[in-house]
Amino acid sequence: MRSKEAKYADPLALDGHLYSRETAPNSTRAEVILTSLIGCRALCYGSGLPAIFAVYTYLKPKRVAITGGYHGVHTVLDIHTRLTGPQKLPLDCSAAELVPGDVVHVETPDPFALRADVVVQSGTEYLGGHSDLLAGVVAVRRDAWWKGLWEDRMAMGNVMGSLEGWLTVRSLRMLELRVARQSSNAEAIVDWLGGYPSDLFSEVHHASIQVKKPGNEWLRAQMLNGFRPVFAVPFRTLECARRFPSLLDLFHHATSLGGGESLVEWRAMSDETVDRRVVRFSIGVEDAADLH
Repeated sequence: MRSKEAKYADPLALDGHLYSRETAPNSTRAEVILTSLIGCRALCYGSGLPAIFAVYTYLKPKRVAITGGYHGVHTVLDIHTRLTGPQKLPLDCSAAELVPGDVVHVETPDPFALRADVVVQSGTEYLGGHSDLLAGVVAVRRDAWWKGLWEDRMAMGNVMGSLEGWLTVRSLRMLELRVARQSSNAEAIVDWLGGYPSDLFSEVHHASIQVKKPGNEWLRAQMLNGFRPVFAVPFRTLECARRFPSLLDLFHHATSLGGGESLVEWRAMSDETVDRRVVRFSIGVEDAADLH
């Protein structure tokens, strides 16, 4: 049986580890590093979706304002709708429709700078960066929320595994090097595609192109260290989009992103809500000249 002291102790301050649902060496070390990087206290989970499920379970909102975003989040919300019945509202709903305790769910590169209370990240992609682990991260401003989430996680056992904790620590050591290289590679490939006439597609969607359009200068302020390593290409026909990923030599046809290897995906295979002509690219750390 756990002692009362262990129940209310700060896991980051414990001298030792007694029970893996409470703390474990590798995952605790990963959380300490992530807390330092993010600037607010972090907790690790088995993957991103258990992390977002844990947040909604703890907060128990009556209403959630959300539009678009990762389709898995909507699946989690559908489960909560069955359990507690939160109402989904569009992100641009009137502020009068929301009350304290409701959740506004947005995706942005600078959440805590914009005074977010909770940030949820999938550690499977860029934090992991090697296509060999599943992880989720929740970071919060309020110590009471962190403690409540930790107690829920301890009770449910949806913790990060020991191996995944070690892999996360390994990956964080090279996070800046990896993402900087991936971002510069993506921008180089997008520039190359933009100057290459093609009968297959007419445009490329990437922040490095978006920022050049009038009124989008704010993107540079959000992405000071480069634009994201992911871009999308809507092909002219569905058949071209479906067949194209299998015709490339160095790109792996896979749904994930963030790994050191470059990936390509006919996105409709994983997300039925997107335009079926869209192909998504996740650029890796290879030499950009080899990829185009």
